[in-house]
Amino acid sequence: MRSTRDAFGEQLLAIGARRPDVFAVDADLSCSTMTAKFAAKYPERFVNVGCAEQDLMGTAAGLAIGGKCVFASTHSSFATGRPWEQIRTTIAHDNLDVKIAATHAGLTNSVDGYTHHSMEDIALMRVIPNMGVVVPADYFEAKAAVDAITDVKGPFFLRLSRTKTPLIFNERYKLDLKKLSPVLESGTDCLVVACGVMVPEAMAAVSELASAGLRCTVLNASVIKPFDRDTLIKLAKACGAVVTAEEHSIIGGLGSQVCEVLCEEYPVLVKRIGLKDRFTSSGSPEELYKAYGLTKMDISNAIRDVVIRKK
Repeated sequence: MRSTRDAFGEQLLAIGARRPDVFAVDADLSCSTMTAKFAAKYPERFVNVGCAEQDLMGTAAGLAIGGKCVFASTHSSFATGRPWEQIRTTIAHDNLDVKIAATHAGLTNSVDGYTHHSMEDIALMRVIPNMGVVVPADYFEAKAAVDAITDVKGPFFLRLSRTKTPLIFNERYKLDLKKLSPVLESGTDCLVVACGVMVPEAMAAVSELASAGLRCTVLNASVIKPFDRDTLIKLAKACGAVVTAEEHSIIGGLGSQVCEVLCEEYPVLVKRIGLKDRFTSSGSPEELYKAYGLTKMDISNAIRDVVIRKK
């Protein structure tokens, strides 16, 4: 069990050793976002702007205009909401080389309540032209994601978790930003498309359903933008029913992306697991996942439902 924010901090430090043009900018949360490791090693390439997220993005944009590859980091609820105009107008419009590494995404900043829960961050970033969106499923994929987005010039939103989650991949894993991840489980009864912390939940749900004779495909959709339409359509045709699972609102996130593609290319039954149109409250991650229908049981029930309905 490792967190994706830990992977980010470690890989940023490693990239800093081989890329002198890499800078990090933080909004007074470097111990939480794990940029503190980079700051300690390369203080001349680190800027703490304080609790000023608009300045965070403006400073990152200025460094990028000067030819730097910049990682701008803070909690996801602050990284996407407060400076959205600066991200859209200054960073994305000019296609600047700024990577927004947003930690404590989803419900993982659980006890701090709804102001610190980022259940709409994917939607806010996905709608911006030029902005890539990556949601790693585990520690190793997060490391691979940091490498991959560093090698591609232009803005990216990297969504990272605070909580430790099961390991799915290994240190040899490479992330292809043009392809959805290799299939994690195979079957033709239902296609389950998940991202982030919901990937292990989806795998657990599918594993339990296998004992009841249901065979499902699990697809890790870590690269939400640019989105691999061809792989999704191919697997949807093979399965005939789809369930999406995300630690995000069902409006504007992974579920919306999947529905947008399939309604245009191959209309098929889709059921979305995610936060319904509501605000959240405080509690432990486990309590909140249960309260808002984000558990393996919720995924299992959704799979059973679509399999019955497609017949």
